[in-house]
Amino acid sequence: MTTDVTIIGAGLGGLTLARVLHVHGIPATIYEAEPSPAARTQGGMLDIHEYNGQPALQAAGLIDEFRSLILEGREATRVLDRHGTVLLDQPDDGTGGRPEVQRGKLRQVLLDSLPPGAIRWGHKASSARSLGNGRHEVTFADGTTVVTSLLVGADGAWSRVRPLLSDATPEYVGTSFIETYLFDSDTRHPSSAKAVGGGALFAPEPGKGIQAHRESGGTLHTYVALNKPQDWFAGIDFTDPAAATARILQEFDGWAPELTALITDGETAPVLRTIHSLPIGHRWDRLPGVTLIGDAAHLMSPSGEGANLAMYDGAELGRAIADHPDDVEAALSEYEQALFPRSAAAATESADTLRLCFDDNAPQSLINMFTGHE
Repeated sequence: MTTDVTIIGAGLGGLTLARVLHVHGIPATIYEAEPSPAARTQGGMLDIHEYNGQPALQAAGLIDEFRSLILEGREATRVLDRHGTVLLDQPDDGTGGRPEVQRGKLRQVLLDSLPPGAIRWGHKASSARSLGNGRHEVTFADGTTVVTSLLVGADGAWSRVRPLLSDATPEYVGTSFIETYLFDSDTRHPSSAKAVGGGALFAPEPGKGIQAHRESGGTLHTYVALNKPQDWFAGIDFTDPAAATARILQEFDGWAPELTALITDGETAPVLRTIHSLPIGHRWDRLPGVTLIGDAAHLMSPSGEGANLAMYDGAELGRAIADHPDDVEAALSEYEQALFPRSAAAATESADTLRLCFDDNAPQSLINMFTGHE
């Protein structure tokens, strides 16, 4: 294959694509905005699904490395009410259908699997334009450019490649998360550690909730959810951690102290995560020489599918390119024809899941989802 493959973004999707191409002897170059692999922490836990994330890692030849990262017992799930009463307690059944790993460690496995020089760090894409005949030029923030005959936007929610294909932009879904961490919880925060249990905790009510997950080393990673307009959050000064924490805590007045401690005892400054999504069923007309994967293609509300879908997209696109080494357009068409219905179904399910987590019937609606009852 003589076509050069240019990938914008070194997230899990872009890395999986580059790795699958490498397995098939096809070179690719990733351009990443961050200055280095260690420029920032890489989020928390990921449950890697047996129907998309795991097949993607199998295609990348990294399934054994992935299995070495699995944190046993983290598939356990509990639902509590505001008083700390356990309403549902599902242990990790050990089947491995959705094993949990640390995102940063999984990303490192993918990074280590690529040849030296495959990633150009410190290249933040600022725009992309068509040059005709399937070729595109990407301009970076430092003024440098690259021209390619196969451009893949793996650059997330605010993709600079997406505008080549679509006018769609992410929209706020009405829910935001506030992220906090408690460290060495079994020793220093035993009540909260007991409440969270061995895996994931959900304590939802209509319009709000506290969610947490036990990570490695006794770390409790919390997402406090609030259904509020963006203007409401704009009125909170998150540069003043104490004031921001106090304001968020007001929304959970009367809740059990072992739950509110997940907010008040946070050992890192609270971080606001506003949730955006692309329109469900987002798609585009085939344009020669360019396509999208991951959040750039189908940004959706968090449901555990995003990272899995991004890796699966990367693996499927890599496979299609390898299957059609002399016909890039056939590869892109095949990939997109499968991508659109797959991502639309996942986005619909993700939106429904977020809605029922905090609807008028919460927490019973979430319990019904976990137990398979209507």
